[in-house]
Amino acid sequence: MKISKKKMVLLLLGVIPAIAMSVVPAFAQGAVTEVPVASDTSIFVFNTLLFLISGMVVMFMAAGFSMLEVGLVRSKNAATICLKNIALYSIAGIMVYLFGYNLVYTVPPGGVIAPLDMFWGADDSAPFEIGYSSHSDWFFQMVFVATAASIVSGTLAERIKLWPFMIFVAILTGFIYPIQASWEWGAGWLDALGFSDFAGSTLVHSTGGWAALAGAIVLGPRVGKYVNGRVAPIPGSSLPMATLGTFILWLGWFGFNGGSQLALGTIEDSISVARIFVNTNMAACAGVVAAMALTQVLYKKVDLTIVLNGAIGGLVSITAEPLTPVIGQALFIGAVGGAIVTLAVPVLDRFKIDDVVGAIPAHLLCGIWGTLIVPLTNPDAKIFVQAIGVLAIGIFVFVMSLLCWLALKYTVGIRASEEDERLGLDKVELGLEAYPEFAKS
Repeated sequence: MKISKKKMVLLLLGVIPAIAMSVVPAFAQGAVTEVPVASDTSIFVFNTLLFLISGMVVMFMAAGFSMLEVGLVRSKNAATICLKNIALYSIAGIMVYLFGYNLVYTVPPGGVIAPLDMFWGADDSAPFEIGYSSHSDWFFQMVFVATAASIVSGTLAERIKLWPFMIFVAILTGFIYPIQASWEWGAGWLDALGFSDFAGSTLVHSTGGWAALAGAIVLGPRVGKYVNGRVAPIPGSSLPMATLGTFILWLGWFGFNGGSQLALGTIEDSISVARIFVNTNMAACAGVVAAMALTQVLYKKVDLTIVLNGAIGGLVSITAEPLTPVIGQALFIGAVGGAIVTLAVPVLDRFKIDDVVGAIPAHLLCGIWGTLIVPLTNPDAKIFVQAIGVLAIGIFVFVMSLLCWLALKYTVGIRASEEDERLGLDKVELGLEAYPEFAKS
């Protein structure tokens, strides 16, 4: 018996959906309402994988900071910047192993400071109870500490001596950072109050910013930066390099914020990490656009250096709470961060605080903003508790950093001589040049 083409089409239209439904998983058809529970092994593996991959991405932020700083300093200081960034990362790793990790995570519940216990040691004796490899967690936390130290490097560039800076990095990463981080992430007294800083707007970025501000005050501005009450612009050596560094930092922030979910072993955690990625990205986009618009209005031209920091300002602003905002709120938070960066740069110049790369507005001020705005999207956070945390950490880090800088200044000295500064720290500190073929006297 022959079947007409019309009947054949109708038959296929009826049969194909039936076949398709037969191969669709039952839970997709509504037959199963409960999501299968992941095994302890898969949860352990995926949580560990999140720490390791996120840690690698955050580690690559060291390259981003290095390229950003190299682009914004003069070529005669570029090699010194490269050395400082690879050295500070290495020192941070050693100090976190010696003191830092234990200071963060052995503080008594609700306490202020942990006992000074040297040498971190891995404990994987109960892997399913912890839910991840202890080595993966150590690595993830270590790269955060290095990020805070990188912030200081850019602010003090072109006039600070190498070894005094490294001494400060050791103190910052081994003691100052871990003590204040323990107050929240180690279940210390700020955590007991209900303070919330998801990925470190204050604990990482403002901490680096406060340390940088104290150093800039003690160190003083570069030669020729402020002349007869006016600001004399000192252009960087490579804006393309600075832009590349900003893109690398932007990429690194997905590990920074996404990894701070601390888990990837369930559907809920996977959804949360994806949401964090989107909010992080959109906050940075808004920071860029806000900086572009404001510099056009204020200066009649778009300032690329401020726009680059606008991206970083947006990223820092969303870091305190990247999970709970909807996209529109993330755009708002990031846009305000971009505006803060744009408006704060001339304020620093008014006080003759020479911040070579703009780290103080982008990391310190946007870190404060991001922490204070958390209650807008997270009902569990309270504005007065957030303010207490910002104030307490700010006072502690600034005062301790100021004392360290002053001690270094009046002992070994921290400032390069005017002659050395004019010659360039590459020749003076390293005896070489980053770009010997194009070097200028």
